[in-house]
Amino acid sequence: MGVAVSSWVMARAVSLAGQLGVVSGTALDVVLARRLQDGDVGGHLRRALAHFPVPQVAQRILDRYLRPGGRPPGTPYLPVQKLSVRPSAVAAELSVAGAFAEVWLAKEGHDAPVGINLLEKIQLATPSTLYGAMLAGVDVVLVGAGIPSQVPRLLGRLAAHEPGTLDLHVEGATAPHTVGIDPRAVTGLDLPPLRRPRFLAIVSAHVLATHLAKDEATRPDGFVVEGWRAGGHNAPPRGRLVLDDDGQPVFGPRDEADLAKVAAVGLPFWLAGGAGSPEALREALRVGATGIQCGSLFALAEESGLADTWRAQVLADLRAGTLEVRTDPRASPTRFPFKVVSLPGTQSDDAVHGARPKLCDIGHLRTPYERADGSVGYRCPGEPVDAYLEKGGQEADTAGRKCVCNALLAGVGLGQTRRDGYEETALVTLGSDVEGPTRMLARHPAGWTVADVVDFLLGGTGRRHPSFIPPSSDARRPVAPPT
Repeated sequence: MGVAVSSWVMARAVSLAGQLGVVSGTALDVVLARRLQDGDVGGHLRRALAHFPVPQVAQRILDRYLRPGGRPPGTPYLPVQKLSVRPSAVAAELSVAGAFAEVWLAKEGHDAPVGINLLEKIQLATPSTLYGAMLAGVDVVLVGAGIPSQVPRLLGRLAAHEPGTLDLHVEGATAPHTVGIDPRAVTGLDLPPLRRPRFLAIVSAHVLATHLAKDEATRPDGFVVEGWRAGGHNAPPRGRLVLDDDGQPVFGPRDEADLAKVAAVGLPFWLAGGAGSPEALREALRVGATGIQCGSLFALAEESGLADTWRAQVLADLRAGTLEVRTDPRASPTRFPFKVVSLPGTQSDDAVHGARPKLCDIGHLRTPYERADGSVGYRCPGEPVDAYLEKGGQEADTAGRKCVCNALLAGVGLGQTRRDGYEETALVTLGSDVEGPTRMLARHPAGWTVADVVDFLLGGTGRRHPSFIPPSSDARRPVAPPT
């Protein structure tokens, strides 16, 4: 659900409702820094950081970013160092602490499981985000938008506080590159081993599920099988890209996972993408799935991190029957198709997008590339075109690209204000199947809560269907199906 839409508030509510609450793991360093600059309303972040195992690190972050009472109007947020292959100590600390705080708050006061979702595409943030989440006791890690074959090994290393690395995809590389974290360098402590969280790989094809499960080193504890109707980033259509008359990618039978083959792998799996209804849950169980993953219904719930302005507009369009969700093949700098809700005043509007000066000052979706001297540089098709071309990028790649980083932060009320007065505008994402939200709106015309969503998905029975069995001491044991 993008950046901070599935925040700790929502994840905690879902977990308390008997399901697996999942926080978004994207850009949590920026989220922490900006929430602190907005005054840390309610004192939640200070409460979480008070439990961070290294008080000196927590205090350094508070000293730099906390502004009691919030920023004066028109004041820009302080910048956060961009992700890199060799992050500074300051950047690593902020990334670890951001993930720690989000998971700690989601788990506060209960023992129900909580998960964190990461994009494999954002490899530069993965080691530090995972370590911070594990310090807070995260129960489940979900990774998609790529082939997360290295995550099981990384989780094992981080659980022992040992240096963990990922082989980094670098465009034009002539030699191997890695990104990683040394936990002891961050904490300076000799901490007891952490519990290894379970790992669910998000896949769109049964072929990938089979491939990951073949080797113990890459085998996850289960899968989320996500179809192209899901919100956010989608896997590209298999084969040659074909666009329909509206400029959207055409998906076909080859893009539907063979669920019988997924089931034959022998690991538990959940269905996602157009699965947000009681009927979809029953069908998922019938074909052998453990349950479903649902996003859009929760993104529009009261506990969602989506700014009230945009949530109200989406509900109004849904009520009027005019809500449009497009699969934009060019919006994301990742080159993955991205679901975009058409809303006036957001980056979905060509005029609004055209008025935005091109810049890349957050950089979570930058692509590493190898320079002529063998060092690693970073480029983004959303940055100024001249800068992108100077780094070896192709001009054709820049057409239609949006600054998803800034736009998604603006969607949750954390948009940057520039020194020249320009304010970043939002981008909202949902799944393309709006049947579930439409039915929820008929039930709850004034809006709904997380508990209402869970009740709807369970068919109004009040029965709590266990979507996940909490981890045991044997972290590799498959999750038991629900009873």
